[in-house]
Amino acid sequence: MQHTTSHLMRAYARQPVSFARGSGARLWDENGVEYLDAIAGVAVTSLGHAHPEIAAVIAEQAGLLLHTSNVFRIDWQEKLGESLCALAGMQRVFFCNSGAEANETALKLARLHGHRRQVAQPQILVMENGFHGRTLATLSATGNPAKHQGFEPLMPGFLRVPYDDIEAVRIAADQSPGIVAVLIEPIQGEGGIRVASARYLRELRTLCDERDWLLMIDEIQAGMGRTGAWFGHQHAGITPDVMTLAKALGNGLPIGACLARGEAADLFSPGQHGSTFGGNPLACRVGCTVLEIMARDDIPHRAAILGARLLTGLQKALGKHPNVLAIRGQGLMAGIELDRSCKELVGRALEEQRLLITVTRDTTIRLLPPLICDEAQIDDIVARVARLLSSVPARNPAEPELNDLVHRTPHHA
Repeated sequence: MQHTTSHLMRAYARQPVSFARGSGARLWDENGVEYLDAIAGVAVTSLGHAHPEIAAVIAEQAGLLLHTSNVFRIDWQEKLGESLCALAGMQRVFFCNSGAEANETALKLARLHGHRRQVAQPQILVMENGFHGRTLATLSATGNPAKHQGFEPLMPGFLRVPYDDIEAVRIAADQSPGIVAVLIEPIQGEGGIRVASARYLRELRTLCDERDWLLMIDEIQAGMGRTGAWFGHQHAGITPDVMTLAKALGNGLPIGACLARGEAADLFSPGQHGSTFGGNPLACRVGCTVLEIMARDDIPHRAAILGARLLTGLQKALGKHPNVLAIRGQGLMAGIELDRSCKELVGRALEEQRLLITVTRDTTIRLLPPLICDEAQIDDIVARVARLLSSVPARNPAEPELNDLVHRTPHHA
């Protein structure tokens, strides 16, 4: 279906392909050409496209009840809340429709926590290169100046520090008594697949306890088994006060969740927050089904095994590539940082390799394959990326090398 004109707002730089169907980690365009999906809708379809059990649940629930209102009890919402809280060691959950909405909920909890502590101008500590959404509040929390352009003035109440730097947090704590919470990703996905060290997250947890701050962890991209654990922060053996989820929780059906424990779980009172569509029967039943399948099939463990295979394969294939600065990741969340801008590789990967990838921060190829890939598909992703990079043009000698601007990061898996 070709359109010569479009009535859609130009919010996306779309590739000239339209997919008609999918199965597992494969997609077919409207001409029947097959592609290998290495991004899963940006960490969304972790159980693959057109999963038969999820499709059956959607069809059945659509024939029973789609929507009532949160004025009434919704049994599937109660069931999903119970399952998520048990899985994450949390106590209460608020359901919404997206990751940005989940983070908006967390930010409101932080403000309420601050006012309960009699802090007149509460501040939330956020990270450089972080990404938390595109609503005005979550955009203000996001640490990418390029995303801010045109939307100033941003919301006040955010203090930014370098990522994975506990000393910077301690300095901010001493200088800014109004801090009431920290919002952080265990792995910065949009920020270039940067993994926070376990020691940093543990020290951050201790500092939050000492300062009576809420530790709020954005698991929207890293959560739901992708890193080899149910949630990325679990690799550090910590539990946050607030956690946000979305993306893979619905495997393509819109849903978001903000979970909390302790004082944070009881901050809201009726009328202080809400969502028309949040927690509807369809989305929550699908969420329950996703959790059941992931638990039954031990998907987090599968992601750990396949992720090690992916990173090892990338290291072998690209570790000595002259344009590759770093290969990093955890589980099935991998990034390949180049010494040049490489946004054009998204289109080239589609056209030349029939492969779906994304590029973040201009220079990092991001791979987020479905967690149900088999070993052959993981190896195929490595092979296609290697072929793609075998024809990367040499950097223009007139351009400054990134090596001259930043320290070269050692290759590691």
